[in-house]
Amino acid sequence: MSECFPMKDLGPLKFFLGIEVSRGKQGIYVSQRKYTLDIISECGLLGAQPIDTPLEQNHALAKDAGELYSNPSRYRRLVGRLVYLALTRPDLSYVVHLLAQQGILFSKDSDLHLDAYCDSDYDSCPKTRRSLSGYIVLLGTSPICWKTKKQKTVSMSSAEAEYRAVAFTYQEIKRLKELLLLFQVPHPEPVTLHCDNKAALYIAANPVFHERNT
Repeated sequence: MSECFPMKDLGPLKFFLGIEVSRGKQGIYVSQRKYTLDIISECGLLGAQPIDTPLEQNHALAKDAGELYSNPSRYRRLVGRLVYLALTRPDLSYVVHLLAQQGILFSKDSDLHLDAYCDSDYDSCPKTRRSLSGYIVLLGTSPICWKTKKQKTVSMSSAEAEYRAVAFTYQEIKRLKELLLLFQVPHPEPVTLHCDNKAALYIAANPVFHERNT
């Protein structure tokens, strides 16, 4: 592999992406002890006493009619961390499977107005120095299109990278408006495109061609 990719020998693997690796006479042992402690600490249960809590059999979690969780983003983050923990704890697979049964809601009450959000990760590739462009497009309140892609050229600044993300998203907006017309859904009003970089917005609003527009 070193003949095809630039590599450096850092010695025997001990810790990688939250996974601890140890070697012994019987073989290689992998665990996520520190990663697990981080999850427990984040939940405020670091000092709690361990206890067996078996999952109720045939539990229909999806049919639960209780109140919605007040902080869904925290719940998703915790479930995501548990999904990764299941790499070395297969005994958690069933529980994580139940907790991770989430999806995307396409609301029947949403209007047919397009809203788009875009962002970039400047200089994210350590080898090519290219940035990432990402966007998500909503039809009303329902997400219908999202994508992340490495930019084709190197951006000289974060503002330029953000501008390229805006242009990348604009191309998708044009495609979606044409697609809506095929479904006989007119969209005469302007599409709202959200960007968090003022410099990129100034570049996009400036009709004068300059080097950052290339």
